[in-house]
Formats: sequence, structure tokens, C-alpha cells
Amino acid sequence: MFFLYPEGKKKALTFSYDDGEIFDIKLAGILREHGMKGTFNLNSGNLADVDNARYVNKNKLDEIYEGHEIAVHGVEHLNLCGMTDQDIVLEILPDRQALEKITGKLVQGMAYAFGAYNERIMRVIQSLGIHYSRTVNENHYFDLPRDFLAWDATCHHDHDLMKWGEEFLNVPDWKELPLMYVWGHSYEFGRPDDWHIIEEFTEKMQGKDDIWYATNGEIFDYITATRRLEFGANRQMVYNPTAVKIWYKSKDGKARSIAPGETVNL
Repeated sequence: MFFLYPEGKKKALTFSYDDGEIFDIKLAGILREHGMKGTFNLNSGNLADVDNARYVNKNKLDEIYEGHEIAVHGVEHLNLCGMTDQDIVLEILPDRQALEKITGKLVQGMAYAFGAYNERIMRVIQSLGIHYSRTVNENHYFDLPRDFLAWDATCHHDHDLMKWGEEFLNVPDWKELPLMYVWGHSYEFGRPDDWHIIEEFTEKMQGKDDIWYATNGEIFDYITATRRLEFGANRQMVYNPTAVKIWYKSKDGKARSIAPGETVNL
């Protein structure tokens, strides 16, 4: 079974940016203007109460991040390695709670501060309701992660972004569910003035009929749903037990879907 993204799209593009400095305001706007979505990982302990501080105003998160996703980055941006399980809980759970209280939405994603993580940390944050978390590793390809709690990006925006973008646009048709994942910090565009990097990239990537522009959470939800499909003994019948419509390429080459609760013959 050859999976496709929603509406039969062949590829997906997502972004992940950390720390919540005021440069997020411009970055979120650039992505939105070009029809793209990002996940912004915030430290609730650093959020400001007023405008024009170093960090974004916590009273304006809905406005600043409209159309995007907000995720956990730790209350105080601490390195989790070497912490006790209890200290990890005290750094991650209150951040999730604070962000959910401010936004009124579920917050189930994260990025590891300093990229610091290990299997024990992964187990602890999963117990706190975190479903996916980004590392600072770059894989320089377009495969999906085996484990979403150790989710590597394709590249940092300072590391040959246009080169990887060009390769992504030309991924061969036999590649199933290719994903380009870009990460960084918005202040890296603002100090010095390097906004042209993201502006040129988004202009090049915008408006492509075969690309799904999604948040980290939307990609996690969709791919998790594809992995939960149930197949008949000869794999010619499939049942969708999830609440997500799944898309695939049929034997005649057309994009078709499996609705939630539906069973189809392939």
C-alpha cells in the first residue's frame, strides 16, 4: 500500500523553531503569508507580560502564532540530561500546563532544550503526555522518524537550506511520504539581518500542489493514523480504526481515501 498525504499530496513540509523570542513574530508572519505552518517551542517561564520585551507577550500567543502550533521547550530551557526523573517532570509538565492554560488547546509536542535527550528522558516525557519531540540532529534526507520522540530534522536553515529544498522538490515519485523538516531559532534571522534566507526559501516552496504544508503535530497525527491501519490476512483489505481520513495511491494510480471506520478492498 503506497500512502499519500491528505488530499492525495505526495510530500510534506514542516518547520520547528525554538525559544519564543520576539523574532518569532516576523517568522510566523512570513510562514503564514506563504501558506506554510510551523511549530514554535516555548519556555513558559520566559514569556513576557508586555510587548517589546526579549520574548513574546504571553497574552498575545493566539495572535502571534495564528495558524501555527505551540509546543513545549521546558519552563526554564534547562538541559534534561543528568536530571532526576522528578526534576524532568518539574521542567516539562508545568510548561505543558501553562501553555495549555494560555492557549486553551492541547499541547503534546516538544523540542529538547540544547538537543539533550536519552531513552530515560523519552520515557519520562511520554508519561507526561508528550507524543513527539525534536532533536537538534540533522539527517539530510526526507524519511519519516521511526520514533517521533527522537525526531531529527532534515536541516537547520543555515545549513544548505536551498540545496535541500531543491532536492525535496525533485524527490522521485517512488519515494513514499517524503518530509522536509526545517528547524532553527528565529533570532538567527534577526541577529544579524538574515531574513532573506527564509524569505527566499518560502517563496521557492510556496503554492506547490503536491506539498502538504503542516505543523509537526498534524504530521504526527496523520502518520500515526497510517501506522494503525488494520489489514486482512492477504493484505487486500484494510480497515481504518482512527478518526483520520487516510490517503493512498490505488492500483490504477489514482489518489483514494479510507474514511474513519471504513473498510476497503485494495
